[in-house]
Amino acid sequence: MAQRWLGRGLRRWALLSRPMTLGVRLLAFDEAGRVFLVRHSYRDGWYLPGGAVDVGETALAAARREAAEEGHLQCLTEPRLLAVFYNRREGRDHVLLYRCDRAQQVKPRRPDREIAETGFFAPDDLPEGATPATRRRIAEDRAGGGFPEDW
Repeated sequence: MAQRWLGRGLRRWALLSRPMTLGVRLLAFDEAGRVFLVRHSYRDGWYLPGGAVDVGETALAAARREAAEEGHLQCLTEPRLLAVFYNRREGRDHVLLYRCDRAQQVKPRRPDREIAETGFFAPDDLPEGATPATRRRIAEDRAGGGFPEDW
């Protein structure tokens, strides 16, 4: 519970301290066509791996870094940019969505203060609790694109 409050507080601080935030999310698929998702310890639901782009970092480098940090994922194919979204719910936040056609988890990701659970899931059989935005991005990708501007 305390971690959830901390997560909310950090998001609020980020909104107040920066005029705009830039984040990345990654649709990462294994050889079986399953998509990788993470469940955070500080918020409910299953999400695509991702996070903020750090100062001095490219968005592509951030997508690779977040994949490695959150899931011990290695992209075997170059991630490619699919869409840019505006996240109205988070305020001045923009999210870049990348797709990695072949990824592998190089070692299991043990639960810690940030990540509670990870896994690969069939796109048509996502875990209970997969967030609406996560479900939308996967469905849009499966339909061949046509992404909206809003997250």
